[in-house]
Amino acid sequence: MKAIVDEAKCCGAGQCVLIAPEVFDQRDEDGIVVLLEPEPAEDQHTAVREAAAVCPAAAIRLEDDDA
Repeated sequence: MKAIVDEAKCCGAGQCVLIAPEVFDQRDEDGIVVLLEPEPAEDQHTAVREAAAVCPAAAIRLEDDDA
């Protein structure tokens, strides 16, 4: 799995950080998403999928390796 974030779409809600803190963080100055791990470990895939699903701005896109 590969995670891709669109900082321009991010509204700083922070749900991704709450759900998958090993993969996502937020900039201190404006709350915009920071991608910590673009290729998360398999044990984090469920949380990363959930983070992408709940993002109110649809700023997180996922690509599966087997696609």
